[in-house]
Amino acid sequence: QVQLVESGGGLVQAGGSLRLSCAASGRTFSLYAMGWFRQAPGKEREFVAAISWSGGSTYYADSVKGRFTISRDNAKNTVSLEMNSLKPEDTAVYYCAADLQPYRLAYDPADFGSWGRGTQVTVSS
Repeated sequence: QVQLVESGGGLVQAGGSLRLSCAASGRTFSLYAMGWFRQAPGKEREFVAAISWSGGSTYYADSVKGRFTISRDNAKNTVSLEMNSLKPEDTAVYYCAADLQPYRLAYDPADFGSWGRGTQVTVSS
């Protein structure tokens, strides 16, 4: 099992930027894909971005493509989400998640077995 702790959320105006970070511990971080998901009030949790175990492959939801960038530092056991050109519809609790299986790129929530507690991102118009 891996423990995940997100940080970096906050309140920002539309068009602004935020950088989320997720620190992992308890398992060999570099073997597993990592993902970011979000959940807005009254809505289901949705996929945002994922990065493969090596960092060589990434995948984004269409709604954030070109605005968000996921990255990882396997030496520091961290994964980050750089969010630019933020929109009010990006407002949600953002969750970091770790893949259940090693050596792949996953993006289905069912493929992720460990989740952080989330960090709130609020974008004002």
